Amino acid sequence: MVRCPYLHSKTGATLKCLLRKVFAMPAGIFRVCLVVITAIVNHPLLFPKENVTVLENTQEVIQKMKEREENLRLEQLKLEQEIAMQETLTEPSVKAAETEEQYNHNPLSWNFWTALSMVVFLLIEFWRQDYKEGTWQNYANEEDEISVLGKALKGVVLPDNATLANFYEKCLQIVTSDIARNRELVEGFADDLLEALRSVCNRDADMEVEESIGVGSMYENWRAHKPLACDFIVPFTPPEPYCFQLESWCSKETVSPNKQGYGMIKILRADENSTGCICDKTKLGEDLLCLLHSKMNQARQNQHMEDLLCYKDTRYLDSDQVMTWFQLALTKAWNKISHKYEFNLTFNLLDAPGALKIKFRSGKTITFNLTPVVQYADSDVYFISHFPCNSLAEGSSSSIHWLLTFAVYEKRYIQFICKTLPANSCHLSCLQILSFLHGKQCSLTGASSLTNYHLKTVMLHLLQTLPCADWASTQLQARLQDMLRFLEKSLQEKRLYHFFVGNRHLPEELGIPIEFQKAEPLNLFRRFVLQRDTYRKTMDTFHEMLKNTAALINEYAMHVPNGRVTSLHKEPL
Repeated sequence: MVRCPYLHSKTGATLKCLLRKVFAMPAGIFRVCLVVITAIVNHPLLFPKENVTVLENTQEVIQKMKEREENLRLEQLKLEQEIAMQETLTEPSVKAAETEEQYNHNPLSWNFWTALSMVVFLLIEFWRQDYKEGTWQNYANEEDEISVLGKALKGVVLPDNATLANFYEKCLQIVTSDIARNRELVEGFADDLLEALRSVCNRDADMEVEESIGVGSMYENWRAHKPLACDFIVPFTPPEPYCFQLESWCSKETVSPNKQGYGMIKILRADENSTGCICDKTKLGEDLLCLLHSKMNQARQNQHMEDLLCYKDTRYLDSDQVMTWFQLALTKAWNKISHKYEFNLTFNLLDAPGALKIKFRSGKTITFNLTPVVQYADSDVYFISHFPCNSLAEGSSSSIHWLLTFAVYEKRYIQFICKTLPANSCHLSCLQILSFLHGKQCSLTGASSLTNYHLKTVMLHLLQTLPCADWASTQLQARLQDMLRFLEKSLQEKRLYHFFVGNRHLPEELGIPIEFQKAEPLNLFRRFVLQRDTYRKTMDTFHEMLKNTAALINEYAMHVPNGRVTSLHKEPL
């Protein structure tokens, strides 16, 4: 086959000219895309700093890159020489047309796409710098908060034991002495009110109310604030022939974090599991019908379940409906016995149906709380329908999820541990002082997500870990310092575990269900991990409380007459 050099060179030049015309615009677009892709690849969102690695043999790599660059440059020169030789053989007309195309098109195309590429690159670079600055500022703020929190307690000097004892005697001991008198008065009236409630309820359709149980600070003798409100939980059961089937978060293999500590209550007939009906297990056919589970009977059953305070179209007990039913039942009960008493009874809080206030003609008032609960199996753990003013209940997404309360076990553990502590131990005094200081600070700076329940949890953990002899009355200052240090560390780590859930070192005498001891620990400060603003506000309140501790104690110890302390916010169970 014979090759023609002239024809070959002419065809190559023409093809090259056509290719330049066809790919002029795409080449510019390609350059823009290349810049964008390069910027995105180098963006910190895709490749964070933690994944960057440094090559060890840097000099060797640089030398190899230089050699490779030199080889490419030589190849480029060779190619340019070959192209120049081919272009000298082309016709003058083709060469002139090619030159005119270069001057008329390429410079303008290159300038436009180069400018656009630079603008895109600068915009992405500005965005990247803003991202870095914002991220650095967030990390810096968080690190500053944690570093300040870790050093906050070091600069606090607590009053000595004598000053703390004087403060406790003048401000808190008088409150403790009034607790027994208020409890006796409220218990008698609460029993009478619940007895009237049972009489006005329909035993064939309404829930059956059992005896109330006193829990909380009034029954653990560490109440620090007035009013002295007693807290009662009131167990209830469904009417015959129904029963409760209890489902806690521990019984499930997987559960979302915001459902930990919660459970559900399903209402079933007592004989439902023994009927042996197979209509839901086999196909009966079109010409067969189950008389027990027909559509009409199912509709009637759903209506009956709603009458039993279940959530719509389910068999799960609805806490909102339970609260409404309980409030109406209390109103009927009071109307029945109101003529026996020379005082008025009103509801104290709108969001708590069992928060009641007794108002005497003299103007004196007494408050107490009745909260309906469901007993978990045969234990003293209860599903509680409502936690007024308590951050523990925040996170429930629906009214069929009930929070589990260990209030009875908390009271029992404090009574149990008191038998091993020295006489006149200071554990309750420490908790009262800390609760008083926190309540005073909240009255000055606003409500805090740190509650008295968190403070009591700190005390329970220290009671379990410290030797019993360390709780002598002469160690009041040291133990108060320990509680503040423990609380500070928990806030810094955003982790405070529930005392009973996941605690495998509890006394067997308490009788806590084993499934809760073997469960994963429950972090009471989990919300601080998710809610930065709430965490920052809680830290600010804690910092201010530490700064004002010595001043508040000295002021109230010297200037409060007869131990009369102003009333603070209500404390939850």
